[in-house]
Order: sequence, then structure tokens, then C-alpha cells
Amino acid sequence: MLKENIKAIRKSKGLSQEELAIKLNVVRQTISKWEQGLSVPDSEMLISLSEVLETPVSTLLGETVMESKVDDLKAISEKLEIINLQLAQRKTTRRKILHWLLISLCTVIIIISAVLIALNSPYLAWSYSDPETAVAGAAFHAFEWLFVRLAPIILIGAIVGIFLTRKKV
Repeated sequence: MLKENIKAIRKSKGLSQEELAIKLNVVRQTISKWEQGLSVPDSEMLISLSEVLETPVSTLLGETVMESKVDDLKAISEKLEIINLQLAQRKTTRRKILHWLLISLCTVIIIISAVLIALNSPYLAWSYSDPETAVAGAAFHAFEWLFVRLAPIILIGAIVGIFLTRKKV
């Protein structure tokens, strides 16, 4: 077990036998012998080895350690899955917000239309001799004129948007 663990952990840390040997102040052949099971490090060297590999001694002596490539891919896969779920949730939230904004826009257009129909262009009966009344009447007329021409187009676009952003079952 020790020989497999030393080799697997060394490789997972991206170290060659030579690099590990330099860090431990031993020759490369010593590392090779440990990994082949021809010899074992003494207790002091085992502690140094665990420090260099940043691994507990119990892990070095314990169960077989699998190379971390599979674990790394699994971790990356899990992180990507979480990111994809967050993006999907954000997209759903944005679609809901847009859906309700379009519904609100339709409601506002309908309310303004109802008010304009109920008022029946009262500014036509105003006396325009007063300049302030004339400006208010002209502004009201300009708003009404623009609203009557643009509201149907905006309303149709908003209704289409509501259908496009509805929750798909």
C-alpha cells in the first residue's frame, strides 16, 4: 500500500521522482525503490515525505490512494453542474420578471386608454386665451395623439411578449 500511495500522491502533486528526491535530500533511486516496494522509508523520512507531499502519514500508510485525475474531473463536473443550474435559474427568473413587466405594461396601456376614452378630449373645450392653459392643452393633445398611435403597436408587442415568456410546461 505504501508504495502505491507514494507514487499516486507524488503524481497527483505533479512531481517527478527526481523532484521529490531533491526535496527530500535523497537520490532518485531511493524514491524508485520505495515505489517498487524494494525498501521503505524510516519513520523520520516518512514524516518528511508526508510534509513534502502535504499528506498525513496515516494517508501514506493507509488505504490505496487513487490518482486524482478522476476526482479532479468529478469535482470539475460537479462545479459545472452547479454553475449550469445557477444559470438556468437566473434565466428563469429573468423570464418571469420580463413576463410580469409585459403584463404590467399591458395593464397600464389599458388603464390609460380607458381614462382617455372617459375624458373624451376635454382640452378641446378649454379657453386658450391663458398661455399656461394653452401649453397644458397642447401638451395633453400631443400626449393623446402620440398615445393613440403608439399604444396599439406597443400593446400588440407586449401581448406577443407575454406569450413568448410564459412558463413552458
